[in-house]
Amino acid sequence: MNPTDDRENPNPLQSLEEWDDFLRGRYLEVTSPDLASFQGVDPAKKQDQFRNYEEDARPGVREFYRLNHRYQTYQFARAKRQQYLTLDRSQMGIWEAAEYLNTLVDESDPDTDLSQLQHLLQTSEHIRADGHPRWFILAGFIHDLGKILCLWGEPQWAVVGDTFPTGCQYSGKNVFPQFFTDNPDHDDRRYQSRLGVYEAGCGLDQVQLSWGHDEYIYHVVKDYLPDPALSMLRYHSFYAWHHEDEYGYLTNDRDREMLDWVKAFNPYDLYTKSHSPPNVEELRPYYEDLIAEYFPAKLNW
Repeated sequence: MNPTDDRENPNPLQSLEEWDDFLRGRYLEVTSPDLASFQGVDPAKKQDQFRNYEEDARPGVREFYRLNHRYQTYQFARAKRQQYLTLDRSQMGIWEAAEYLNTLVDESDPDTDLSQLQHLLQTSEHIRADGHPRWFILAGFIHDLGKILCLWGEPQWAVVGDTFPTGCQYSGKNVFPQFFTDNPDHDDRRYQSRLGVYEAGCGLDQVQLSWGHDEYIYHVVKDYLPDPALSMLRYHSFYAWHHEDEYGYLTNDRDREMLDWVKAFNPYDLYTKSHSPPNVEELRPYYEDLIAEYFPAKLNW
């Protein structure tokens, strides 16, 4: 079946926030003692004391992962890179891109009362309040800008979702691993050995992860930010690696050095949202100054 077949709903989530909420339930409570302040969770509580988030997931979340795992093949991920990484679709500044993302309205979600821009600011303001470097704050502000792919007609399962390596054996610690049985690569011997098409220690920059907003925003900004920020952007949804300690045999020394930065960013990606919306107009001068420190007036998208 073709991914665009109208017999399947390519957007089963009520909103992208539904995926974010699933991630918080699955990962935030059990990641590390450092995260207790984000939810008021007892850090000594063992993982097996929490409910099974896969079994209890909403039907839309389960359907989202079924589609994601079915259609995110090695060839699909390669084709999307060829389609989008020419970066010739548009020219926009960073703040302009954030305002463009703001037009992504989740009309079907009556509980969404914050704009996309306010969600970005919540992340970056939390990072700022904790005294992190300016490039770290900026990474928090831009980390989800790649979701503009939704505005360019991409289905949800090709924009968000926990990323995973294509072209090699699937880890059982990926979310809903049972759904990989429907992926055509599942029965292709080239892609289902431990290393698949890769070499041990090749480095994650040589590994083709499933396509989505992480990879896209990384390529848009890769010439402008320091390596720790770029790793945060590129791998913040690669939970099987930075949370489950899987796929280490594909990493190199640089990846292992960057892992601590990705883990430092993770709690901010999973932050618990405040009901008090950030004041966009009050914060805009600070972020425009921060953006100008690192980026040109226009970038290729």
